[in-house]
Amino acid sequence: MSEEELLSRAAEERAEIVKKYSEGRREGAQIDPWEDPALQIYHVLDRYGFIHEKGDFDDQKPNEIRLENEREKKWVKMLDKWDKHKDTEKLKNRVFKGIPAKLRGKAWLKLMDVESEAKTKEGKYQEMKKVALEHSADIRQIDLDVNRTYRDHIMFRKRYDIKQQELFNILAAYSIYNTDIGYCQGMSQIAALLLMYLTEEQAFWALSILVAGSKYSMHGFFIPGFPKLLRYQEHHDKIMDKFLPKLKNHLDRNGVDTGIYTLKWFFQCFLDRVPFRLALRLWDIYLLDGERILTAMAYNILKLHGKHLLKLGMDDILHFLQIKLEKDFHYSDEVTIENLKKCMKELKQSKLDFAGQPPKHELPPKNLGEFKPTPTFTQMVSRQEREKASETISNDKSVNRRYSNAAEPSPYNHRHSLPSDQTSAKSADSRPRSKLSYGTSADDGYSIIEDGSRRSLADTSITSTADLSVFSSATRSHAPDSHSLDAGDVNSDDNIPSIDPSTPRVSPSHDIVRIYVPYVSPTHISPVNGDLIESSETNKIRIKIVEEMDHYDDFETPVIENAPSPFQIDTIDDLK
Repeated sequence: MSEEELLSRAAEERAEIVKKYSEGRREGAQIDPWEDPALQIYHVLDRYGFIHEKGDFDDQKPNEIRLENEREKKWVKMLDKWDKHKDTEKLKNRVFKGIPAKLRGKAWLKLMDVESEAKTKEGKYQEMKKVALEHSADIRQIDLDVNRTYRDHIMFRKRYDIKQQELFNILAAYSIYNTDIGYCQGMSQIAALLLMYLTEEQAFWALSILVAGSKYSMHGFFIPGFPKLLRYQEHHDKIMDKFLPKLKNHLDRNGVDTGIYTLKWFFQCFLDRVPFRLALRLWDIYLLDGERILTAMAYNILKLHGKHLLKLGMDDILHFLQIKLEKDFHYSDEVTIENLKKCMKELKQSKLDFAGQPPKHELPPKNLGEFKPTPTFTQMVSRQEREKASETISNDKSVNRRYSNAAEPSPYNHRHSLPSDQTSAKSADSRPRSKLSYGTSADDGYSIIEDGSRRSLADTSITSTADLSVFSSATRSHAPDSHSLDAGDVNSDDNIPSIDPSTPRVSPSHDIVRIYVPYVSPTHISPVNGDLIESSETNKIRIKIVEEMDHYDDFETPVIENAPSPFQIDTIDDLK
């Protein structure tokens, strides 16, 4: 498929998705049944908007309602005089006690200073949204993630309803606003959380502050390679080695790597890993104090549950940390937060409360919100689509080259251009088939690659694009070189699988000795198809080591093909 065809297909798909969100749930809207489960199977909402079966959750107790009403009055007064109370110990104490649900949105706006950000960039969000709906390369992935983000919440339950439209708009706009990230899985939950308490535009600027603001610096979490995630996981290991060495050894012995269980702890500030009620308390503190809470709460969880974890094996450890704790944390919110404060103090005394300032490569670009009027092919098509398209284009070009070479006879492709009964008579230069052939010519390498090409992980909805690079490099580096591919970029036009009998060679390196293994020309050739006639003569190998390769570039590496008997070395003289 050509680049023009790919762009056309991407534009059509983008327009179709955008149209569905623009129309919403109007009469005649096309919504698949599986995308819009019936609400009648659920009949109870908790105070946060999540849908449960009857008796599946604990609502507020009377004394908790009374206490929250009292706190609301105090928070109303404090928010009215924000400049007086911000950066005070009183504010910190009240945040750690929990922001009242009715005032959480207003408090979050103040803590992040969203209104100032929106005011200085007035009109920018609408501009980004308009451009994104026409040009964002991440529309398809955003649509997939919107369809599965908090579908058990009343705001996001109905397909293409108001909040799904807003979530889609925010993520699409940000994919254009910050092109270093575009869209990364995990951002949808954060944006949805913000939308539960803020308006659409407020949530967009709050997301922007979380990613680019110096207090939170989430940019490093979402860029390819996830450098900040790796840095925080390394810092977490230091904390474990110092304070919880026994538990650390237990996790290591069971193969529970830090990277497995801390992903959502750091990526999403514990969303989907602790009960939502506790997650809100943690987000209150996160927006106040910044990223220090990430390392402290990770330490807090393992400290609180360390004794239980020591009794579990690998599968049970992961199930406990990733699933069970979200349903039941086993400690009250108050006890958890009090212990968190102690952990923060303990880490600060040991100078382990902070993973350090982000290095330059983790920082966002200064030109956020800038875009070119005419997007390039790279900007228009997402990485997932480009990779799949590149494979297709490479395969198509390889086919064309095979046909072209078949039409133009050369010393190595006479079998394609001549009838089989004329091959040996008219192609004295054709390469005979050696004794190591197993039935498939090297010319058939394309068909092997076409059928066995690696399916991109990027087109799955679970694996992120950055994960793909790690997986790809590991897979290719350990795989046997059965396809004779060049060592360059597999997506490059210059690295299409060779259709000549020669094997593509890696560029010479000063610390590599290249050994060529040519075969002695056979003395007997079948007049029918060029195969060797059986003989008792032993095939020999000559090895010649060449230090300067430049004048050898035109030589072909011989191809090992069929033989009636396997190759063998009988004596040491055969190596001379």
